[in-house]
Amino acid sequence: MANNIFPSLTPADSVLSNYGLCQTSDIDVARSVGERIFCKNTIYSNDPQFNTRVNYRRVSSLGVGRMTYGGETIIDPDVMESFSLIQIPIKGREFIESDGKRALFESDQGVVLNAHARTRIHHMGGTEKIIIRIDNDVVKRQCQQHLGRTLQKDVEFKMEIPLDTSDGRSLNQMVAWMCDVLSNTDKLSPLLSTQFESTFVGMLLSCHTNNYSMELSEDKGQSIAPSFVKRIEHYIEEHAHEPISVGDLAEYAGVSTRSLFSGFRRFRNISPMHYLKEVRLRRVHDELLSTQPSSGAVTTIAFRWGFSHLGHFTTDYKRRFGETPSETLMRS
Repeated sequence: MANNIFPSLTPADSVLSNYGLCQTSDIDVARSVGERIFCKNTIYSNDPQFNTRVNYRRVSSLGVGRMTYGGETIIDPDVMESFSLIQIPIKGREFIESDGKRALFESDQGVVLNAHARTRIHHMGGTEKIIIRIDNDVVKRQCQQHLGRTLQKDVEFKMEIPLDTSDGRSLNQMVAWMCDVLSNTDKLSPLLSTQFESTFVGMLLSCHTNNYSMELSEDKGQSIAPSFVKRIEHYIEEHAHEPISVGDLAEYAGVSTRSLFSGFRRFRNISPMHYLKEVRLRRVHDELLSTQPSSGAVTTIAFRWGFSHLGHFTTDYKRRFGETPSETLMRS
């Protein structure tokens, strides 16, 4: 059964097609590749259709891939000590056991394989999936920034990810966008790489149940003075050319990310990252007005300011300035 997680984006069978890591019917080779990007593992399969294919790309602390074992396969990975693995289905199904809990991985349900859990995966023939590898320390650090305190335990997610809920669809859309950008952009700017990590981890923390969900969703009603918001705005204006994450802004302000979002929502009716995007759009506009028209100028300038997906960039730009980037360039 196919899962339509890529509407109007890169077709599922083309995701990361330029980043093939392996295609093999040799179980030992497949095991070696799994060890290289995940951990030590044992693979069992007598299926003549066994044909492991892995496409994989690393961006900052994230590893994003598309993979299949072709035929029916059992995978016994060692315990993942330092990272968790998010799996989003493209087609087919898997039966997964993790620390005594069982889950069915299929069209309307993904899974999270948490670090430190003992896992066994029964991969059915014809199954294909998107995988996202994320370091524990990155998730823990962003959760700490949002809560404004030190965490005593790592973040642990509920194993099942229902993809037919509002939160599940939001997470799916985020994964689809990531796959689209990573499949069509060979070189990512430092700005975009930082945004990838921060945005995905933030989405995962807010959209999927974990051991800190109740605290993350609490509204403590903190009020933030306009002077605090103005300080952040000034910081963004001065550093818009640099990689900036929500965590960077919260650390600069000395508050939790929850307070940061609350302040901007209350006094500016936008998020701090939306404000950052608006500043960068303005910088692109100013630069286009002072640049001689030439082939590739729009792409070069957009990429320099962290806009990798030209379709989305053009839509945002026209919404902001009432004309396309090319039209602005021709007026320079």
